[in-house]
Amino acid sequence: MSKYLNRIEEAEERGREFEARIADPEIAKQAGEYQKVARGLGALRPLLEAGARYRAVLTALEDSRSMQDDPDAEVVELARAETAELEARLVDLEGELATLLMPRDPNDGKNVLVEIRAGTGGDEAALFAADLFRMYSRFAELIGWKVERLSSSETAGGGFKEIIALVDGEDVWSRLKFERGVHRVQRVPSTEAQGRIHTSTVTVAVMPEAEEVDIDISPGDLRIDVMRASGPGGQSVNTTDSAVRITHLPTGVVVQCQDEKSQHKNKAKAMTVLRSRLLEFEQQKVADERASERRAQVGTGERSEKIRTYNFPQSRVTDHRAGVTLHKLGAIMEGNLAELLDTVKTQITAQQEAAGEGQ
Repeated sequence: MSKYLNRIEEAEERGREFEARIADPEIAKQAGEYQKVARGLGALRPLLEAGARYRAVLTALEDSRSMQDDPDAEVVELARAETAELEARLVDLEGELATLLMPRDPNDGKNVLVEIRAGTGGDEAALFAADLFRMYSRFAELIGWKVERLSSSETAGGGFKEIIALVDGEDVWSRLKFERGVHRVQRVPSTEAQGRIHTSTVTVAVMPEAEEVDIDISPGDLRIDVMRASGPGGQSVNTTDSAVRITHLPTGVVVQCQDEKSQHKNKAKAMTVLRSRLLEFEQQKVADERASERRAQVGTGERSEKIRTYNFPQSRVTDHRAGVTLHKLGAIMEGNLAELLDTVKTQITAQQEAAGEGQ
């Protein structure tokens, strides 16, 4: 028996269990359970489909090989040709199955919160933070993801001191999780009269979105403050107390949202951010070796800490972890990120597997 058939049968059994849970009327009484089971079935479906194709090819291959004993020479010749074709298809399918059967990051099916903050470089860093947000937003638009701005702090020059957004779509975490870290830009600012190249940094944090079922927050652990929203430079932009700041007292995590005119909407968005930060906090506690992951991914914003460099004079993007360089900066800043993201993911995943780290 093929070594993949047992794994396929196990997956099929899990699929039947998921389908039975979804069909059970009791599931509606458990908050968030239907969504969790549906996500599990959705994540399993590519393996089930590949498994069905694999079974079909095995059956066809067995029939084709048996036909090579036919007394008719023409039938034997056709059977040999078909056997060779099926064997090649089997190799391709086994490669696909090997990939699908690799340990899966449990967060791969989740949406993400992206936090972009200006680091070293003053106004130029804030402008590049805005450029990165636009780059990710364009990419999301190109592939059918939705981006919802949750919180932002703008500068007078049109940049962002920080911006937090929810990205909703298929395989968002899987594709964006390696964007975490310090992004360095080298370019001539529009205000630079001498044409000198400046180096600035922006930090990007990517966190899986936490749903209410993922983490339990006691109302007694929250301090909620309301205030008037402020614009660039601190000036008031609202005459009502619509801005919301939520402090999670046990951990000291603070989230503030003021983009909406409605206090209720700002509170809902702040809770979305808070849940995701607390989920990450809990995951870090469970995995001791990754206890400082959020600090590690963001760093201090110093120029020397970087995962990627965007060099405008050379139209070059270099990812320092993956050893990848692309000379198509203009297209990348317009949201054409697929090649960069996929290459970086492949290289880093291979490095982790070689080091025995996994995800």
